[in-house]
Amino acid sequence: MFASNLNKSTMPVFYEKVALIDYLSSIKTTNSTIGFVPTMGALHEGHQSLMRQSTKENDSTVVSIFVNPTQFNNPEDLAKYPRNLEQDVIKISSVNTNIIIYAPSVDDIYEGKTLTQSFNFDGLEKKMEGKFRPGHFDGVGTIVKRLFEIVNPTNAYFGEKDFQQLQIVKKMTEKSNLKVNIIGCPIFRESNGLAMSSRNERLTLQEREEAAIIYKTLETAKTKFNSESTSEVTAWVQQEFEKNDSFTLEYFEIADEATLSTCLTKNKNQKYRAFIAVFVNNIRLIDTISLN
Repeated sequence: MFASNLNKSTMPVFYEKVALIDYLSSIKTTNSTIGFVPTMGALHEGHQSLMRQSTKENDSTVVSIFVNPTQFNNPEDLAKYPRNLEQDVIKISSVNTNIIIYAPSVDDIYEGKTLTQSFNFDGLEKKMEGKFRPGHFDGVGTIVKRLFEIVNPTNAYFGEKDFQQLQIVKKMTEKSNLKVNIIGCPIFRESNGLAMSSRNERLTLQEREEAAIIYKTLETAKTKFNSESTSEVTAWVQQEFEKNDSFTLEYFEIADEATLSTCLTKNKNQKYRAFIAVFVNNIRLIDTISLN
């Protein structure tokens, strides 16, 4: 049940859902709350900020560490995804030593059948990430739903860097009638503005520094959005990346925050957000910024 070889950690680390469910049942009361932070490991300060919020707002917090194969449409990306459970446990313990860790195997999650469930997200899945990563959000929905069923959390915490994913999870929870409160948390950034991501670990120091262009471009796009049309802002962003050989822009889109529909003409009563995906030496980075 417990991991005894992880730097002699005394934190509860569960590898099997049956043991985790039994433990959570033993500590849960009628009025107690469970916070949940689902991750794929390779933890950074962004993840830790989610954990801190959860521990403040709940009686118990569970953090899952599971690299989910069903949400990778690129096998190379899955193979190269960083994995270091020992380091992850150290980072979690630095937040709170009472956090419960669930680090299952693929078999424990999928019981020998690594199948992706199909979802209807009311069109949210067809925009941006879904357009460029076919099947990705079915994979996300499959694993999040499975984890919610195992952990049975009161509140679940997700970073707004993956804003489209956040909206997808909210839609899946609503349509599946799961009684989980989905909480979006602010993006945690490196000192140069680069959104924190596990993928950043694959960048060289120079690439990591140069990647500051992503957030700087978003900030300027936000300023331009006040006085220019959506098409003018989009064209400017495209030109900025065409001038830089180190980066390849996959997409830049301005969309309605609730529906993720592309903004063609601005409406003062709607909230808009800019979304971007950029390749740096075959490493894919995404970011987003609220425009109003």
